[in-house]
Amino acid sequence: MSTEPTSRMIETNGIQMRVFEAGTGPAVLLIHGWPESWYSWRHQITYLAEAGYRVIAPDMRGYGDTDSPEQADQYRIDIIVDDVVGILDTLDIDKSTIVGHDWGAMVVWHAALLKPERFNGVLAMSVPYAGPSKEAPLGAWNAAFGDNFFYILYHNEAEGVAEAEYNANTRAFIEMLYTSPDTPRADPTIKDPLRAAGGWVGRMGAPLERPEWLTAEDINYYVREFERAGFRGGVNYYRNFDRNWHYMQSRDPVIEIPCAFLSGAADPVIGGADQDGLRAMMSAVMPDLREITLVPEAGHWVQQEAPAETNEAILQFLRSL
Repeated sequence: MSTEPTSRMIETNGIQMRVFEAGTGPAVLLIHGWPESWYSWRHQITYLAEAGYRVIAPDMRGYGDTDSPEQADQYRIDIIVDDVVGILDTLDIDKSTIVGHDWGAMVVWHAALLKPERFNGVLAMSVPYAGPSKEAPLGAWNAAFGDNFFYILYHNEAEGVAEAEYNANTRAFIEMLYTSPDTPRADPTIKDPLRAAGGWVGRMGAPLERPEWLTAEDINYYVREFERAGFRGGVNYYRNFDRNWHYMQSRDPVIEIPCAFLSGAADPVIGGADQDGLRAMMSAVMPDLREITLVPEAGHWVQQEAPAETNEAILQFLRSL
């Protein structure tokens, strides 16, 4: 197989899914987050294929050319994990390493929990795992934010509200999200913290320049994908936080297979945590936690912002298995 990615449609877990593949050798699954696509791994696919791996990067349920069920409960975490395992079944792969970013990180952590026999290692980016919270997440966030805006609570309002805003402002929304920590921005048009003041797009401030790591062609690709598929599928993942929490309550929270974590050091998701803090947080539920890599100055979109560092960390983990 070529080291350049080629696409095809496969059936998995009752849906049609678009996957991009490159290379031969041990399998590596790359699971994107929100609002992303297989294209988020464009710097990793050929690199890993040339290093001797069979790389598979799907458009996840709800994205791109993959099916996008309307009902929010069709995006519960066990269903998404079954989508991922179904990729392996369809491609006749017994075991794979699994790598995920953002929402993809939550998917791969849970894939390692629910189907450990199908994976020989898990590397997640941006979103660490420390086991389930003591209470259902939405209640905790409602208590913390009250009447103020918080994007996850916004996503959990009546179905259709958040995605309608994003669909009406696709290019502006993507450009506002796909920035670096130091990207200069215009003043936001909504400065009132109350949710009643408006949605999300007006709160971020339009970027005054495009980050160096993102080309006009890259932005155009993402915009075309979301103009075609819409944002509902991706937002539906957020509508399952409490369902996922209840589903996992009776299950062992410990990930036994080898683990690794990577993040931009300036990613707001990790809140300034250092390697020691992250290891202390995660090691209780990961007895085989290996490398923790923090890329200096990089933000949330680490595999696109810092592809060389990301590629090196992934390859180092793969070679340790």
